[in-house]
Amino acid sequence: VMNLANGTTNPNNNNHHTNHTNHTYTFEEEQDLTLFHDNDNNDNNDNNDDNIKTTLSKSSSSSLQIDNGMTIHEEHSEQQQHSKSTFFQNVKQMLDHAPTRRALGLGCGMMVLQQLSGINTVMYYAASIYQMSGFDENTSIWLSGFTALAQVTGIVISIHLIEHSGRRRLVLASLAFVTLSLMGLGFSFLLARTHTLPIHHPIQDLDNTCSYEPHTLGVWNGITTYCYDCVHIPSCGFCDGMCVHGNEHGPFDPSMCSTSTSTSTTSEYNTNEELFSTTSSSSSSTADSSSTMQMQWTYNKCDNPFGYLSVLFMVLYLLAFGIAMGPLPWTINSEIYPLEHRALAVSFSTATNWIGNFLVSATFLSISSPTSLTTYGAFWMYGCVAFLGFLWLFVALPETKGLSLEQIEELFRRPGDNTVTSGLSAEQRELMARFSAAPAGH
Repeated sequence: VMNLANGTTNPNNNNHHTNHTNHTYTFEEEQDLTLFHDNDNNDNNDNNDDNIKTTLSKSSSSSLQIDNGMTIHEEHSEQQQHSKSTFFQNVKQMLDHAPTRRALGLGCGMMVLQQLSGINTVMYYAASIYQMSGFDENTSIWLSGFTALAQVTGIVISIHLIEHSGRRRLVLASLAFVTLSLMGLGFSFLLARTHTLPIHHPIQDLDNTCSYEPHTLGVWNGITTYCYDCVHIPSCGFCDGMCVHGNEHGPFDPSMCSTSTSTSTTSEYNTNEELFSTTSSSSSSTADSSSTMQMQWTYNKCDNPFGYLSVLFMVLYLLAFGIAMGPLPWTINSEIYPLEHRALAVSFSTATNWIGNFLVSATFLSISSPTSLTTYGAFWMYGCVAFLGFLWLFVALPETKGLSLEQIEELFRRPGDNTVTSGLSAEQRELMARFSAAPAGH
């Protein structure tokens, strides 16, 4: 018990006095007095926001009156159960929520499309791609650094256009130009192959492994037909219209590159690397005439008159990709998921992106080899993926420009969806957002 001597004076009424007598309070009276004192202080507190938040956090099922009398019903027990649930339970709850499931399919699909359209193949292997086009090593390295600036330029353009043109329009335009650029890049490699010096009488000679190469996917018949085919076979080089075994210093059997002619001509193979030459002469019907034929050994690369066409399409590809397909899949993934599932959904889409990155970058050199798709076949495959992605996003991708997060979530709802598992409804979340943004005391 608490003994209060001499009584108390009410501070709110100076004219009211109590008798100065001893009074003994029981424990229950003391608790009631303390509660009254606390409630009195709360009534004089102008900041009601803290009280509302405290009531929300302590109430298992509370109804909050905010401004115009609208009510938010929140089940605190469900929140506690959600916070204590395991990772797999959280994943199941996310997938059971139909709007989130649809948004996750779109977000992960855009990440896969970003990678399967070949961006990191081009970025990682730009120097190797230029060497395949016929440039020497130093030139290829410089060109790879130069063309990378095209993607940076595209991103700068994207920053300006994203709120003017909208996400959907930019993504579709970017994919269209990415498709055309990839097709053009593949076509430039096809021209590089068919416009190099031909092989005389190309046949599959079992005694000469440079005359053919085993193929698996049927993009070409495997028979060495051009200088381009020859130099892509390990330990093979081109001279005098033949593909023979050798190394960077010359053929293992120089007699394979000997020739004779009955006319006075000079034959010169325009290559970037002249490491082997022979001279032969013959007589013609005119006794005073003679000829000298210079034969050059071509190893690793052939002269490619269309090399700069590959550079052009590489620049166009990176520019088009940087405008939308580079940054916007990340932007869209940050907008389309409900608040309660956003962290988990974004982690899923990010993991999908890196898995696609690994698969594409690890398989490019294999699928671009002559034994599978060849270089031009690989880029055509990436172009087909980009085209299919364009058709899919034309149907599946909504415009999110100028929409609130709640409105974007509504884009993925369908009639008959069960919204019970989604926690608060869109209207309740919008109301809570308005309350959180309101000034204190209002």
